[in-house]
Amino acid sequence: MLSLKFIQENQDAVIRKLSIKNFDARELVEKIVRLDDERKNLQKESDDKLAEMNTLSKQIGALMKAGKKEEVEEMKARTTRLKEAIAALGVKHNSTLEELNDLIIRLPNLPHDSVPPGKGAEDNVIVRVSDNVPLHEEGQTPHWELARKYDLIDFELGVKITGAGFPVYKGAGARLQRALIHFFLEENTRAGYEEIMPPLAVNEESGFGTGQLPDKEGQMYYVTEDKLYLIPTAEVPVTNLYRDLILDADDLPVKNTAYTPCFRREAGSYGKDVRGLNRLHQFDKVEIVQVTRPEDSHNALESMVRHVESLLVKLELPYRVVRLCGGDMSFHSAITYDFEVYSKAQARWLEVSSVSNFEEFQANRLKLRFKSKNDKKTTLAHTLNGSALALPRVVAALLENNQTPEGIRVPAVLQPFMGASLIK
Repeated sequence: MLSLKFIQENQDAVIRKLSIKNFDARELVEKIVRLDDERKNLQKESDDKLAEMNTLSKQIGALMKAGKKEEVEEMKARTTRLKEAIAALGVKHNSTLEELNDLIIRLPNLPHDSVPPGKGAEDNVIVRVSDNVPLHEEGQTPHWELARKYDLIDFELGVKITGAGFPVYKGAGARLQRALIHFFLEENTRAGYEEIMPPLAVNEESGFGTGQLPDKEGQMYYVTEDKLYLIPTAEVPVTNLYRDLILDADDLPVKNTAYTPCFRREAGSYGKDVRGLNRLHQFDKVEIVQVTRPEDSHNALESMVRHVESLLVKLELPYRVVRLCGGDMSFHSAITYDFEVYSKAQARWLEVSSVSNFEEFQANRLKLRFKSKNDKKTTLAHTLNGSALALPRVVAALLENNQTPEGIRVPAVLQPFMGASLIK
């Protein structure tokens, strides 16, 4: 979240930059500033009364020594009234502070200077496109039909067991999932990311720390009795490993990777674009997370982008890299690159990864700081994460783009994990 000090000192800049995200922050910023002034006035009034009470306490001692009982009683009564007033001011101060904090967390992260303006996906900027994008061919079979033909994925059985959006992977389909997870983790650890196996459910503090709460509460599965949320991405538990910590500057950057199932309600998602593997409620994803010094975070972002790109190159998938415009970015991101693979049968691009720099937005919520050994001052870290990669649409593209009359060709990098070069 943005710091109160930053908002106070940069009101016009906050309003202007959030307009790039199509977020009108003027009223909210003005109310935050006004409430903070009220909070300060309440604090000053309380401090003044406390000082007066301390003065009276000293005077009472002197008057008691002098035997002036009537004046002592008057001052005691006045002290009682001051105590009551201070208590009332404390209640009002805390209420104002709570309202102030509630307003601050409603402000999205500021977009980086390089983020283009725009309202939605149509305004995103294509950074580069791979040179192996196939021409559209009539009669290509979509992945949901290929999954049925080769008995790889049973969508109907998933509906029977759980509901729509919970597919059952079978045989070579299950092996393909496992092969991709293994391949991604091997590549990520080779690139210096330490593997983590985190919990699949998190508490409210963790959801708040990474910005999913309260912004995306309606998209998360909630275990009511235990007050836990099923994770929408491994970003949440992995980044929260460092909540409330002060890291040693020499240990940065921290680099982690994790495979987890992910759970998203995807409320309001309907139509042809969600068919098959295009949009699920439960899916597998391998994530990469970094914690860096502020001055290093944008170089780290570029290195993460290059790493994700290398995975798609090795999978021989046609892809493009897209820089999101302000209107298409998440609540907590400062800058995001999306990776999309081309679906040959559907003749459209499918998102398989978002790589984002949150700068200090998450770290401020997490109280994630660092300092040098000889420095007493702590500094907020920067956090980043990316999908490396999300499996469903990768699988969709692999099936569709590698279909042959003999079967589905398995990319060379996956063959050692699959134990086969062709799915028949």
